[in-house]
Amino acid sequence: MSDSNNTLFVNGREVEIAGERNLLELIRKTGITIPTFCYRSKLSIYGACRLCLVQVEGKGIMASCSTRPEPGMRIETDNKQLHALRKINIELLLANHHRECPSCERSANCTLQDLARQLGVTEVRFKQREKVSPIDDSSPSLVRDPNKCVLCGDCVRVCSEVQTVGALDFAGRGANARVVPAFDQNLNQVECVNCGQCAAVCPTGAIVPKSDRDKVWAAIHDPSKKVVVQIAPAVRVALGERFGFEPGDNVDRRMVGALRLMGFDQIYDTCYAADMTIFEEGTELLERIQNHGALPMFTSCCPGWVKFVETFYPEFLPQVSSTRSPQQIFGAVARKTLPAALNVKPEDLVVVSIMPCTAKKFEAQLPKFRHDGRPDVDYVLTTIEAAQMLESMGINLKKVKPEDFDVPFGMATGGGVIFGATGGVMEAALRFAAEKISGKPLEDVNFSSVRGLAPRKEAVVVVDGKKLRLAIVHGLGNARALLEDLKSGRVEYDFIEVMACPGGCVAGGGQPISNDDEFRTKRADGLYRDDKAREFQKPQENTEVARCYAENLGGAPGSHEAHEWLHTRYVNREQLFNAKLPIMRGSGEVELSICVSCSTRSGSEQGKALIGAISDFLVQQNLNDRVELLAAFTPDPAKDGEATLGTLTFAAGTPVATVLEACQQELNEK
Repeated sequence: MSDSNNTLFVNGREVEIAGERNLLELIRKTGITIPTFCYRSKLSIYGACRLCLVQVEGKGIMASCSTRPEPGMRIETDNKQLHALRKINIELLLANHHRECPSCERSANCTLQDLARQLGVTEVRFKQREKVSPIDDSSPSLVRDPNKCVLCGDCVRVCSEVQTVGALDFAGRGANARVVPAFDQNLNQVECVNCGQCAAVCPTGAIVPKSDRDKVWAAIHDPSKKVVVQIAPAVRVALGERFGFEPGDNVDRRMVGALRLMGFDQIYDTCYAADMTIFEEGTELLERIQNHGALPMFTSCCPGWVKFVETFYPEFLPQVSSTRSPQQIFGAVARKTLPAALNVKPEDLVVVSIMPCTAKKFEAQLPKFRHDGRPDVDYVLTTIEAAQMLESMGINLKKVKPEDFDVPFGMATGGGVIFGATGGVMEAALRFAAEKISGKPLEDVNFSSVRGLAPRKEAVVVVDGKKLRLAIVHGLGNARALLEDLKSGRVEYDFIEVMACPGGCVAGGGQPISNDDEFRTKRADGLYRDDKAREFQKPQENTEVARCYAENLGGAPGSHEAHEWLHTRYVNREQLFNAKLPIMRGSGEVELSICVSCSTRSGSEQGKALIGAISDFLVQQNLNDRVELLAAFTPDPAKDGEATLGTLTFAAGTPVATVLEACQQELNEK
């Protein structure tokens, strides 16, 4: 018999309260799905959409997402009034939404469309918003369309609460409210790390991955080009969801067949490059341990994580492995070997990637990943883009004949496959390092302690009497917490794996959006099943990788040639003027930036004083219409008061008169 002191009634049925934080969660466990737009269980409660309304006896109509369950409550989830209110709220959202449904990237998976159909909305009785805001396509990874934003706040909360980046926030009030990057800048001007988690949670297509589909089609249709494609590990356990497969079903061989139908000349497996990554990264780790190098060493496979540490924690950059990501290792090896192997001119070789990750688009266009003026990877397609291309050709993946990857870059071990799950890079590295340290074959390749979705996993592995202290984190908020613990000396590790996206690459910003609460686990399980089924599970067993070293990369991991082609360097982005607040908007003949320290909540007096003095001077001299004066925020208090005028930089503490004189001289020369 239920305890009446801990129950309430939903539509007349008695329901036990079992720790649910709100009525919405409690009602869902009864099998009733209340419409909701802005509610996500992993994020804070916002309560903006007003769709999850319920009638509580004695209290009236309330939002179920923000109402705590109380014993004795009597709740109605649907009646004439509730239905009408929900329908009106959907119409209001649609009136404030730029409705280009047939051409919208989210048309096949749009929460707003689904709810409108569910509630029977066949017309919008309210006037369409007339103001059209410019689309922000400045980012290499994402496109932001403010006209489709309905202010649900999901992107803001995932960026600040889960990723702790804070590149997006609300601005304005009432009818002028909007979601924008910091200081109303474009995405490429702020601290966005391109992880794409904002796009993964946006329910209306206001933020979507940037598309390279047309560029890839143009290359495929150009008879003078040889177009090759690599497929990342996590893609194979998610792409099938767009074609009726279950999350975690491995469709890699069907995908190879489909890509051949599309017109790709060669189809390769990024897992090959992941194996090669372990050759380099594992060798680098062992050298650091043996030679007392900078520890702990961090993995470098995830470009979202790399940009995060470059931006927020550059003091840790010497500890990030210099090994390239698998995508860029493949690109480099392809540029070095394929022109001769495929009998094609280097300029006619087009290298395409299919990745689960939007940050890979940012990574591929970095100038450091180029050889002879050409990018190592020309174009990056997300998993969603690849699915859209298949759909545009009418290809049904379930009916495609499975085919094998092309050689030599089609051979891969299970160690390369599990890169797509959090903990996978660590486990692959352990399979390599354990044999190298002990000099004996590794009998059990499974390191289960590094698997799973715990926010931070820690393990100590003892190999031949040597202890390796390990940590694995996924999600940049968890990475930040770990870095702060390292800075304070609370923890010590030898090797750390970081993935920017919660769950790892299986939940990357370019993957199909899933309503299955267990999709991360199911996709990861699919990778581990593939790993288990492989003849070879240790990266060092990949004979094609060993052959590539012998023929093209100096004979062995860590060689001079391997370092030249397979390693990279990092940039301290902390001091880049990513976030600039316009103080005075002149014509821009002269741009003057003043650093203001944001290392403390109160800010800094030196930078503010310099801005005040410059502003007064420009107004007094009637020059304010010619100068764009910007406040550039920095976390480094030592930079407070630093001024940048064109190509000139004045160190913090430079007398105000000196900066004023230089500004006047610059204007006189214009």
